[in-house]
Amino acid sequence: MILARVLGNVVSTVKLPVFQGMKIMIVQPLDGEGNPQGQTFLAFDTVQAGVGDVVLVIDEGNSARTILRNPQAPIRAVVVGIVDDIER
Repeated sequence: MILARVLGNVVSTVKLPVFQGMKIMIVQPLDGEGNPQGQTFLAFDTVQAGVGDVVLVIDEGNSARTILRNPQAPIRAVVVGIVDDIER
């Protein structure tokens, strides 16, 4: 799992039928201190996250498809949780 911050939404009026009704987010991975780390990427939102939220992302295709209950979906990354607090 990856700790990340939601930077924005992706709006797509034309997409594969499997993506209909799904929200796509731009996420920035974070290190343990909350600093940006690595490249941004796209993840499908399953928890109604918003811009600025710190989230948990699964970035592995089989796990993402299992969560979405669609073994054929061409999906790799899914937002699976919104982080309320991090204790160090």
